[in-house]
Amino acid sequence: MADAQRLSRVFVELADTLVTDFDVVDFMTVLAHRCVELLNASEAGVVLADERGSLRSVASSHESARLLDLFEIQNQEGPCLDCYRTGRQIVNGSLAPPDNRWPKFGVEARRLGFTTVHALPMRLRGQVIGAVNIFASNAATLTTPEVDVGQALADVATVGLLQERSIREARLLNEQLQAALNSRIVIEQAKGMLAERRLIEMDVAFETLRGHARNTNQKLSDVAHALVAGMLSAESLGAP
Repeated sequence: MADAQRLSRVFVELADTLVTDFDVVDFMTVLAHRCVELLNASEAGVVLADERGSLRSVASSHESARLLDLFEIQNQEGPCLDCYRTGRQIVNGSLAPPDNRWPKFGVEARRLGFTTVHALPMRLRGQVIGAVNIFASNAATLTTPEVDVGQALADVATVGLLQERSIREARLLNEQLQAALNSRIVIEQAKGMLAERRLIEMDVAFETLRGHARNTNQKLSDVAHALVAGMLSAESLGAP
């Protein structure tokens, strides 16, 4: 079990990584390395779910852990898949037959020198976004306090990742909103120009722009911009 000072340093490190320019892969790599360090493991890997719910290997402490994570995902068999699907920890999972629950994965893991595996869910309340795979090449088992430490690391990383994702989505939403507002300004300008040049009502001008956009498979904002910029003439637009 890691001492309090050592644990403090690790959590401060994770917090510092969150404060600076956030790099998901670098952050998850730190998580993998610290799991190895604090839990006396051999290697560790982190898998995260994409927008379709498929797991992807995003970080590892060593190359063999990454390859084993990929093998697990490609064969749809292994501890991180079970952990992600159920949201439950897998602790001290033996890779030796007949105890091994994952025949294909077990053979590959033993080939790489591992005898025991653990998987900790990356979750926040009911949302599970991935799992941390921890591999050991010795017969030592994780104690309950050690499992608690590993889960705490996974939880901190999850909160950080979801926060970053939320900020990114909020930024994207703001950008989309601003783009919509900017488009609306151009559309209003184009409506006014078209209404003046063709002596029609504003509603008719809008429907004319909209109809042309649909008929030519263009965005309404692009048609409006072309008219305002002089790249499209009012006369070339058909009837609404």
